[in-house]
Amino acid sequence: MEQRSFDLLVVGSGPGGQQAAMAAAKLGKRVGLIERKPYLGGVSLQTGTIPSKALREAAFLVSRFAAKGMRQALARTPALGRDFLAEAIHKKDAVVASQESLLLTQLMARGITIIPGEAGFRDAHTLEVRTPTGAREALSAEMIVLATGSRPRRPADVPFDKERVLDSSSILNLRRLPDSLLVVGGGVIACEFATMFAPLGVEVTLIDSHARLLAYVDQELGDLLVEHMRDMGMHLQLNARVRSIARQGERVELVTEGGEAFAADCLLYAMGRLPNYEGLNIAAAGLAADDHGWVRINEQHQTAQPHIYIIGDLAGRPSLASTAMEQGRRVVRHAFGREADPVSSLLPMAIYTVPELSYVGETERELTARGVDYVVGRARFGETARGQIIGDDRGLLKLLVERASRCLLGVHIIGESASELIHLGQLAMANGLGVDALAGNVFNYPTLGQCYKDAALQCLERLADQ
Repeated sequence: MEQRSFDLLVVGSGPGGQQAAMAAAKLGKRVGLIERKPYLGGVSLQTGTIPSKALREAAFLVSRFAAKGMRQALARTPALGRDFLAEAIHKKDAVVASQESLLLTQLMARGITIIPGEAGFRDAHTLEVRTPTGAREALSAEMIVLATGSRPRRPADVPFDKERVLDSSSILNLRRLPDSLLVVGGGVIACEFATMFAPLGVEVTLIDSHARLLAYVDQELGDLLVEHMRDMGMHLQLNARVRSIARQGERVELVTEGGEAFAADCLLYAMGRLPNYEGLNIAAAGLAADDHGWVRINEQHQTAQPHIYIIGDLAGRPSLASTAMEQGRRVVRHAFGREADPVSSLLPMAIYTVPELSYVGETERELTARGVDYVVGRARFGETARGQIIGDDRGLLKLLVERASRCLLGVHIIGESASELIHLGQLAMANGLGVDALAGNVFNYPTLGQCYKDAALQCLERLADQ
């Protein structure tokens, strides 16, 4: 069997794997990047982050045409929704193709060897790759990074068929807009897809076992998101556990443990994801998964074998493309003895619902639990000229400021461009800039950035009322 050696082998070409490979190549290392799929980019580019956000843009544009979503307008012209879906799919495919081409160019320009096939350990330093043609090749490396990502959880009692009963990957391949959709789950993926389809005129029913959607986000923002969902005509069935899901002809029927029955053209099951360890034969490398299916790692993302690192979704939370990229760069510097600044705990989170929701730092609930004395400053998009121009009259930017130190402890935003706006708050917090700096800053006018100043001025008023 042919054998090649590398300084670094990376398994998986998603965001984390890409950055690990390129970071090592910049250090002059011989790098091999193994990908089992017939395309580059992993879930993030091909079936997750990028495709879903491209589809979201179509839903967002439709939602701008009517304050109530588009159900009333599309009821009279259902073909409009289908046209938007077709255009969105075309746009999504074009974006994915462009990004994959760019990625291939970047990898080749850095001299990275791209190795198609499925990898499994033979020993702690050797991977055996089974190529698409059936050939086998042994590859050895001083350092190994595992970045094989995750996949949707697919319980055996859910009759997935890629036509009517879907997961978050197969729903992206729909070519016809259903009249109705059941969404099972109340997390990020469930809420994102529910708010993508509802503005397009689809009758959406979301069913979840929890009392609140996205319970970990700031409650005020969570409540605003629920208001938006209901305004889109969405039905929310909370505190409801699923007993059964069955295909009934051209319909899907769901029955809850309480005996309530729901039926729709399609069903999206979005209840968690699982790590992609299958096929890696980690036992041969001296590694083992815990009872929940995850391999333990330390703060440097090292496994029990110090030369084997795990990053991205395979490493567990926060399971974000942005953090996976940073992990990829940092583990390579650590692996080859280069210094790297410690990872900031101030990670921005974005939920690409319609409207967007983004935050950094702590929530009011967390501050109250810690006994922190704080004040709240709010700025509503509808009270700014830019908010009125773009028609976002219910967006909200919220600052949480410690009374004694006047430091920012949390920034929470719901509304257009929330995922972009959050970075200003993140930078202010990371650099120790308090509320006075935001209040004294001059922002372009008219912009949504002005909300930072308005919210900061409100905080100063409340700090003065001691």
